[in-house]
Amino acid sequence: MSDDTTFKALVVEETSDGEFKKSIQQRNIIDLPENDLLIEVHYSSLNFKDAMSASGNKRITKQYPHTPGIDAAGVVVSDKSGTFKAGQEVVVFGYDLGMDTDGGLSQMISIPADWAVECPSSLTLKEAMIYGTGGLTAALSIQKLEKMGAKPSDGPVAVTGATGGVGSISIAILSQLGYDVIAFSGKPEQSDYLKELGASEVRHRDTINEVGDKPVGRELWANAIDTIGGNYLANLLKQTKAGGAVTSCGLAGGAEFSMTVMPFITRAVSLLGIDSVYIPLADKKAIWQRVATDMKLPNLESYGEEITLEQTPEYLDRFMASKTVGRYVVNVRG
Repeated sequence: MSDDTTFKALVVEETSDGEFKKSIQQRNIIDLPENDLLIEVHYSSLNFKDAMSASGNKRITKQYPHTPGIDAAGVVVSDKSGTFKAGQEVVVFGYDLGMDTDGGLSQMISIPADWAVECPSSLTLKEAMIYGTGGLTAALSIQKLEKMGAKPSDGPVAVTGATGGVGSISIAILSQLGYDVIAFSGKPEQSDYLKELGASEVRHRDTINEVGDKPVGRELWANAIDTIGGNYLANLLKQTKAGGAVTSCGLAGGAEFSMTVMPFITRAVSLLGIDSVYIPLADKKAIWQRVATDMKLPNLESYGEEITLEQTPEYLDRFMASKTVGRYVVNVRG
């Protein structure tokens, strides 16, 4: 662990003309908020929410200057609460990290102790961030489908936003657990990549909407994981087999959707919400243990591209331009 009082961080600043500028700056530990747990961050990851924060989205981050980063993995420097010991490896997902509290795209963070969980011994800090919030959300989605009775013999699972962080890890974990996966993406040029992840079939995402205004369509998949929202979510529900379920965790395609109640009352289809931010700490620890055991992917490093802290401004812009594929892990000390 470092004894330095200064550290590097990505800082987003609002300019006088309302623009938002991203730069890597030297900061001082005394500038961090007063919290119990001080962590030396080794790895973070990039998520769409980070890109929205970095672009000045006031629904995500209200006050600037600000350091985004909803994920962090590192080593405890000190903990006034006594929950963790110095030198212990921990991971942080969700809560207010990277939103209105300076986040993981920084070499140091100061947070409440109950935001962190111990990093499982079967995962390195880098591997933990290859999963990140995207992988955690994927695991929570799959677990919720399982709690509703989903099993591989029921039929295929549809996954939207397949090349994104949640979608790509969902495909890989589902495939590992024995499920047949239909991947939906607006990037048909990534079909080979999606099949390498484990998708048995790749379709353009717009084919979901071919059902049109019909209250229900043909039963095409047993269950689904939706990361887009909007009409894609509505039309996934219309084409889910009787007794199946669809999880919802994203809104890139819109926060609103319109449909009838017919899939719910004629086919007993269920719509399941996924929250990876404010779930109880005990539940977060439990799903994280699954990620480190039966949901742990082989050759994990192949699922994420490693970048440096200095590269994060460019990659965050790529998110906003829909030019990203898979997971991006940030070596903040590289």
